[in-house]
Amino acid sequence: MKRLILSLVCALGLSQAAFAQDLTALARVDPAASAIKDGWWGRSTLELHLSQGVPFRVFTLNDPPRLVVDFREADFSSVKSVDLLKVPGRVAAVRFGAFQPGWSRLVAELSEPMLPRQIGMPVGEGTGRAVLEIDLKTVSNETFAAASGTPKDPNWTPAFLNAAKPPHAGDDRFTVVLDPGHGGLDPGAVRDGVTEKDLMLAFARTLAEELRRAGVEVVMTRDDDIFVALETRVAIAHQSEGDLFISLHADILSQGGAQGATVYTLSNEASDAATEHLAARHDRSDIIAGADLTGSDDQVASVLLDLARQETEPRSAALARALVARMKAAGGPMNRRPLREAGFSVLKSADIPSVLVEVGFLSSKRDLANLRDPVWRAVMVGGIVEAIVQWRDEDAARAVLVRQ
Repeated sequence: MKRLILSLVCALGLSQAAFAQDLTALARVDPAASAIKDGWWGRSTLELHLSQGVPFRVFTLNDPPRLVVDFREADFSSVKSVDLLKVPGRVAAVRFGAFQPGWSRLVAELSEPMLPRQIGMPVGEGTGRAVLEIDLKTVSNETFAAASGTPKDPNWTPAFLNAAKPPHAGDDRFTVVLDPGHGGLDPGAVRDGVTEKDLMLAFARTLAEELRRAGVEVVMTRDDDIFVALETRVAIAHQSEGDLFISLHADILSQGGAQGATVYTLSNEASDAATEHLAARHDRSDIIAGADLTGSDDQVASVLLDLARQETEPRSAALARALVARMKAAGGPMNRRPLREAGFSVLKSADIPSVLVEVGFLSSKRDLANLRDPVWRAVMVGGIVEAIVQWRDEDAARAVLVRQ
């Protein structure tokens, strides 16, 4: 038995570790043999049985406390959360799935601060099978905070943001950035085996195709089942010099009997309690997927919000009105209050008109049936394309009048 063990001395703040073994193939997770369990004296253990050893890294994040394990690459497709965590305890919840191309991620939400004391991946010499073993120990809030944070690794910058800006012929290009919500280990809403992330990716691909046929340039924040952080989605819009940003969702919301397509624009205050709850759920996506939110500056966010109001709010509102009108004309169905406002983080671009479209709500049986119907999707896509083209032409005409 070949064994790799890292002993971590929490008092010295050594809570981050990375392994780079020369192992590259996909490792399947064995749910029957894997488990997360609480022990005595503030100890908990995570055991993940894999078909083979793979490179991995382990670190913790604060606010809220989380343990994050990245794999290159582990297949969690046959695993459910309850397989690993049968009884929530010091580990309150666990989720896993695709994170970035070639990488998978497991995020364990901690009900109290715990740091790894030992990390190992024994690999069987005869079988090649491996067991990731993490021994956790309760520590003080101060010790946990001091030891937590994402490891600094320039290779983890999204490839898109490192790429040169695409060349454009002429100055009359018009680029729409489509943002299919959620992705990877963040499925979004789930109902009857259908996930929001899959529905919105399929919808966005169809919409992108129709927009390109209409002569519109399209950039997708994701074109695969991967996780993209909220701030990265906005950064992609800026990197591509987008003229519009449209985030696509199909959430579950029991409050107010949510159903029908709804278009949201940015506001410091939500239109209503249900919308405020929805915005909070959307913004939780980064926490769910193990994004590091430390260092966020509320004052900077406030400045961006003010700038967005001054420079883009009227244009975003005009886009929202056009979308509602054309989607309604296409047959909808629309929400009884189809125009709403909230402080969605993904809309906080200071210089790009941005809207978030709930194409429907999975909490509604009717909306779910529509979203699964390719004929309905095609009709709704057509309405959205008409709205975008209409807005583009009217916005250009208004810009000429402003210059005069």
